[in-house]
Amino acid sequence: MKKSRTALVAIAAVTAFALAGCSSQGGGTGADDGEATFSDVSIIVPADPGGGWDQTGRTIAKVLTEEGVVKTAPVTNVGGAGGTIGLAQLANVKDPATLMVNGLVMVGAIETNGSQVRLEDTTPIARLTDEPLVVVVPADSPYDGLEDLVEDIVDNGQKVTVTGGSAGGADHILAGLMLEAAGLDGAEIPKKLNYTPNAGGGEAVSLILGGKVAAGISGVAEFQQHIEAGTMRALAVSSAEPVEQLPDVPTITDAGYDVVLTNWRGVIAPGDISDADRAELERIVTEMHDADAWKNELETKGWADAFLTGSELDDFVKQNIADVTGTLKNIGLI
Repeated sequence: MKKSRTALVAIAAVTAFALAGCSSQGGGTGADDGEATFSDVSIIVPADPGGGWDQTGRTIAKVLTEEGVVKTAPVTNVGGAGGTIGLAQLANVKDPATLMVNGLVMVGAIETNGSQVRLEDTTPIARLTDEPLVVVVPADSPYDGLEDLVEDIVDNGQKVTVTGGSAGGADHILAGLMLEAAGLDGAEIPKKLNYTPNAGGGEAVSLILGGKVAAGISGVAEFQQHIEAGTMRALAVSSAEPVEQLPDVPTITDAGYDVVLTNWRGVIAPGDISDADRAELERIVTEMHDADAWKNELETKGWADAFLTGSELDDFVKQNIADVTGTLKNIGLI
């Protein structure tokens, strides 16, 4: 029997890291004083291909090069542990012309994986996008709505498997929040929730389409094509209002669980770059953000524009770390 209580959350995380040992693309000055000029940038995606981080990184590279903001922007995938493998290597990066994409997942993964390197050790460059999550089931699932899925987890616990991104990330947090809204406390949620994390969106899709899990959670853009193709059914979205891409899908709140959660993504650079290097990276990303090509990509993928840089971004990241850590503790995930 469902008991609904408010678990309103609007938290997200922006991170970006550079892979250790990446060689310079020849565009960075690395100067401590004066102006820096980067003709090329390296983009690191701290996840396997197919997920939201990968989509974000490759979209950034596409717009940067097609618009002539930089000459080249090669993308490298480094999956594992919610991106904390890439984060652990960040201290060794020597090329300041490096961006790593990430999002809410990183903040949670740092806590759940006990990462020795933290976001505070990096240089925030920009928050870029904001995206709701969607809860899906295989096309032939017996669940008619979100309530059926949540009540089955409450009643049968570990027998019901849910998949999504990395442990402690946005997808995992959303699953925990829905159970909290259904009346479970922080001690009960980990015992009931059987969550299978994945290093990339492609793995989650395979598990869902193969009927290996009861449900999946990810960004709308990652599952949209499968929903439209009829191989997945969307039960609910995590935004406050229905989303344009899936207008007939109810929100989680409309489905009876007072939860709102959005996942945002952005870019960060190595932590020891100069002020001039940071300013140049901010200029590059701002020029990309202002391009019509970027705006078109946002519309196509259903990403909301959440652009933020500078001291406001620094303050946001600090607050976000506190928010996410508190939420993970409240729902028993750490």
